[in-house]
Amino acid sequence: MRFAVVNLGCKVNRVESDAFAAALMARGGVPAAEEDADLVVVNTCTVTGEAEKKTRKAVRHALRANPAARVVVTGCAAALDADAFSSMDPRVEVVPKGELAAAAPNDAALRAGEGFRTRVGVKVQDGCDNACTYCIVHVARGRATSRPADEVAAEVRALIAAGVREVVLTGINLGSYDDEGLRLAGLLERLLDETRGLGPRSGGPDARFRVSSVEPMDVDDAFVSLLASAEGRVCRHLHLPLQSGSTRVLSEMARPYTAERFCELVDGLYAAVPELSLSTDVIAGFPGETEDDFATTLEAVRSCRFAKIHAFPYSIRTGTPAAARCDQVPAPVKAERARRLRETGRVLRSQELARRAGTRELAVVEPGRTALTESYFELPAPEGAPAGSLVEVTFPRG
Repeated sequence: MRFAVVNLGCKVNRVESDAFAAALMARGGVPAAEEDADLVVVNTCTVTGEAEKKTRKAVRHALRANPAARVVVTGCAAALDADAFSSMDPRVEVVPKGELAAAAPNDAALRAGEGFRTRVGVKVQDGCDNACTYCIVHVARGRATSRPADEVAAEVRALIAAGVREVVLTGINLGSYDDEGLRLAGLLERLLDETRGLGPRSGGPDARFRVSSVEPMDVDDAFVSLLASAEGRVCRHLHLPLQSGSTRVLSEMARPYTAERFCELVDGLYAAVPELSLSTDVIAGFPGETEDDFATTLEAVRSCRFAKIHAFPYSIRTGTPAAARCDQVPAPVKAERARRLRETGRVLRSQELARRAGTRELAVVEPGRTALTESYFELPAPEGAPAGSLVEVTFPRG
């Protein structure tokens, strides 16, 4: 059977899509382009109204690409409105993600090697107990759940034994991980212990771990201590979503922290881990956001010295409290604020690169002769370094 997996949305979706592909390959499936596939799996996203539009477009594209293919639609958008997809065409079958995973168990399906990413994601958590007023993912994904640590450790050991040099822990609300009292820091400590010295016989540095994203309220003392003491085996880079630098706007988003508390957390992280780099998400033009609110956000991102900013103009998501507000910010204003955020991000990234000039870091070699550093910068890979290897690189001067 020839198959194609179309992925939309977040890093968790990416991990799940890779798992579907690995399971199908373990059963003899062969990856193919959509137009040549017997089966097309579309893993959908619903985080914003725009994301849902892209999702519907992707399903229509799969139907047009191959009139004979079976099209399976799964993921967050399908969980919220299955009929919207099943009514598109008799060939569309909506399958909940849990059922799809159960139908294609991946015990022997290792997501490593040709056809998969050199940095492999492992989902350890799903769902979310928060209810940010702009977000509907907690409805689509359900309550927060954590994968048993024994199961996570077994998968990670297998991946690293197969040669994976960076494992990325992912989850919808990763910082809420809790397996019978074992929190995220404890899980990482166990993974560090059980993978020390494990990997290719050629030696070299031990494999490392990266935390994909963690909410500021979930960064506890144990996690900071581990980040500071792990000597880079837990990457000294965090994606820490800010969303707004205005405490008033954060409150209306139902984010459980103030801008001041966020900046204090960042100051403490830099003090404990001087090598740390931070990336973030910021929403521009949330309903009711004033120019003063936005100016405060710009001050906050400069204060936090983010090495990378993902700036999004607010997108209405039907079914959320924010979508029902009557004080929506005009589209041109949202676009302009997002542009200013991106420009600020470019300046801050250049400053962070300059600060690291001449320093050395371990980096994972990617296809295409680039290497991703511990601090999440892409640099040229050393000549002859094989994809997937962990090598030392130097940040350029000037």
